[in-house]
Amino acid sequence: MGLFTKDIKTMEDMFLHGLQDIYYAENQITKALPQMIQQATNRDLAAGLSSHLDETEKQIGRLEQVFKKLGKEPSATDCPAIDGIIKEAKATASEIDDKAVLDAAIVANSQAVEHYEIARYGTLIAWAEELGHDDVVRLLTTNLNEEKAANTKLNTIALRKGVNKKAVA
Repeated sequence: MGLFTKDIKTMEDMFLHGLQDIYYAENQITKALPQMIQQATNRDLAAGLSSHLDETEKQIGRLEQVFKKLGKEPSATDCPAIDGIIKEAKATASEIDDKAVLDAAIVANSQAVEHYEIARYGTLIAWAEELGHDDVVRLLTTNLNEEKAANTKLNTIALRKGVNKKAVA
């Protein structure tokens, strides 16, 4: 099923597509994070990304529970948005020699991922509520809250832990 194809005929189809999209995105993120952790030189940034990798794996588990509650097998559909964000992050990282600037870029690229996930989870929660899938709202809301918290931690690392200041120096 692809976005804007004949396969999406109902809101239920659209909801399932959104779940497949975020399931794909979360799985791609677990593949991209280890390299970002390795590239990060700021200890707080590396620790935060490592912690979020663990969270992301738990989020995938929650999404699998959502599929199960809906009577569906967990499945993914390509997500060009997350693929593009990850591709851009890798390209940017490969062009930066200054480690302090690279840390700032990793924060920025990680926030782009978080903002995408926040938008997707917010939409899925609204759709689940409209469709009467109250049994999955809690699981999706937990994931959303973790993504919001990860974004807040990234802000703190950039601003209060000095990543941006070191990049400018």
